[in-house]
Amino acid sequence: MTKPERAGAGVVRVRRVYDPPDPAADGVRVLVDRLWPRGLAKAVAAVDLWPKEVTPSAELRKWFHGGGGGFEEFRERYEAELAGPDAVAGLERLRGLVGAGPVTLLTAVKDPASSHAAILAALLSP
Repeated sequence: MTKPERAGAGVVRVRRVYDPPDPAADGVRVLVDRLWPRGLAKAVAAVDLWPKEVTPSAELRKWFHGGGGGFEEFRERYEAELAGPDAVAGLERLRGLVGAGPVTLLTAVKDPASSHAAILAALLSP
């Protein structure tokens, strides 16, 4: 007999941290930005977890936002960072959360679908 899955297990969403929480769908709310979002109170953000080890490094962030290269090169560099031992441990922790129920990755970027959060969501989705 197999163990029944919890409702929403395997669901990974990406949302802006500035959007109001959705208790019915968000599940565990995980901030995936290295810096805390400007002007946002921690109580309002309702963040459950902030694993900095899976966020892009300050150097990578500055390189990308400074016009260092395109999104595909950013993706390659970010995935290379995620292969480091601390990041691997953080990813495994997040995969465990995804297996237990829905997870919402939160970011302050204006276009979450074209960001590191979307890359991370793809890596975490079953």
